[in-house]
Amino acid sequence: MRGVPIDLHAHTSCSDGTDSPAELITAAAAAGLDVVAITDHDTTAGWAEAAAAVPAGMRLIRGAELSCESPNGRGGTCTVHLLAYLFDAESPALKAEQSRLRAERRTRLRRMAERMAADGFAVDPDDVMDRLPADSPGGRPHLAQALIRAGVVATVDEAFAKYLGTGSRYHAPRTDTPVETAIDMIAEAGGVTVLAHPFASRRGPIVTASVIADLAGLGLSGVEIDHPDHDEPTRARLRALAADLSLVATGSSDYHGTNKTVRLGQETTAPEMLDALVDKASGTPVVVG
Repeated sequence: MRGVPIDLHAHTSCSDGTDSPAELITAAAAAGLDVVAITDHDTTAGWAEAAAAVPAGMRLIRGAELSCESPNGRGGTCTVHLLAYLFDAESPALKAEQSRLRAERRTRLRRMAERMAADGFAVDPDDVMDRLPADSPGGRPHLAQALIRAGVVATVDEAFAKYLGTGSRYHAPRTDTPVETAIDMIAEAGGVTVLAHPFASRRGPIVTASVIADLAGLGLSGVEIDHPDHDEPTRARLRALAADLSLVATGSSDYHGTNKTVRLGQETTAPEMLDALVDKASGTPVVVG
């Protein structure tokens, strides 16, 4: 990596990662990162612990990843993920929506665990839920870990491929935030939004380029281009699109600790792109160690 190593997408045990917020900072330092973002799903619970652990010379970008419903550009809808950065975590509307989303995720997780238990899997729904930190947004990786403990699968990826992916008999839907509403809420809270892994088709249905153009018109600030789930032709298409729409182009690992095989700093963001995001934000400052 040349220049300042910056990774703007990482998860902790406050959502579906395996590192605590402090451990994320330690891992980021060990990986040689100068800047790391904490972007847990629908929660800011790890912000304080992560900020307290930032060593001298490192910067922390406080953020979250929001699950949203979006037009898909083909007459239907699909799920997209928004990376929100540097917003005011005390914004009443945002706090209420994140609380609803966390509850929605937990309800969904229990429903999926109950379906698997009813089919004879050695999964105890109560145990799955009891292992979650209080008020955390339970996710499918937590159920994947239960399947690993039961010896049903060997890895999280295997669990998703066989049992937990969209379209499987155990998958349960959730009610996500309309993407337009999420962009507005983050902007009102002084933050900026970046569309995460928008063309990662192996994850499920994706939006068209026209949808990204529409979201840019609604206030979307950037698009995540260099991501482990984007191949080189996809990155080239997104880079050209970002340039056409004057969107900030980011790169990130989407680190989840041992729940994924990606490394912190595996994908990075150019310093000038981070500067552009920071310049647009006013909700909460960058933490400087």
